[in-house]
Amino acid sequence: MVDRQLRRRHIRDERVLRAMLEIPREEFVPAEVRLLACQDDPVDIGYRQTISQPYMTALMAECLELEGHETVLEVGAGCGYAAAVLGALAARVISVEIIPSLANMARENLRKTGRDRNVSVVLGDGSMGFPEMAPYDAISVAAGAPDIPPALLEELNDPGTLVIPVGERWDQELRVLRKEGGRIDSRVATTCRFVPLRGGEGWQ
Repeated sequence: MVDRQLRRRHIRDERVLRAMLEIPREEFVPAEVRLLACQDDPVDIGYRQTISQPYMTALMAECLELEGHETVLEVGAGCGYAAAVLGALAARVISVEIIPSLANMARENLRKTGRDRNVSVVLGDGSMGFPEMAPYDAISVAAGAPDIPPALLEELNDPGTLVIPVGERWDQELRVLRKEGGRIDSRVATTCRFVPLRGGEGWQ
């Protein structure tokens, strides 16, 4: 997975590659789709949600440029895999999940793989962020938004980086926003297709 899907597609951050090599992706998906865990596609995890393809998880993590000291907010815990990857790259991760059963799944997956030491999964509307722990040095959103949620920009530290899919309900651009000195710069990393962001600042 790492050699064929990530290195060949120009993922260069060795910390990201090492984290995805060490974290057993198959332990984060339902047993009936375990054989599909490392394929180059999203995989259904139930509740009309998916685990992102490995490349997208790696690209989003690389775009955050984490060094190890950061506090990270993840919106959309899903099965907990991306949170585990972020936890290997940062000091602390708060992952917000709006679906109770998935929040429980993510907590259990993180626990059984020993990745819960610095990763917390909370139930809530991630489109509104998680102000209790703000500001965040980095924010990663694993669902497609119709626009940039104002709450996330507010909770982003200065300097800080936000990675988020923005666009139509099923087709988006992966945007990388950098806040620094009160200014926000934005670029598009790639096109993408995520499940819709649910919540007050997401799709109704």
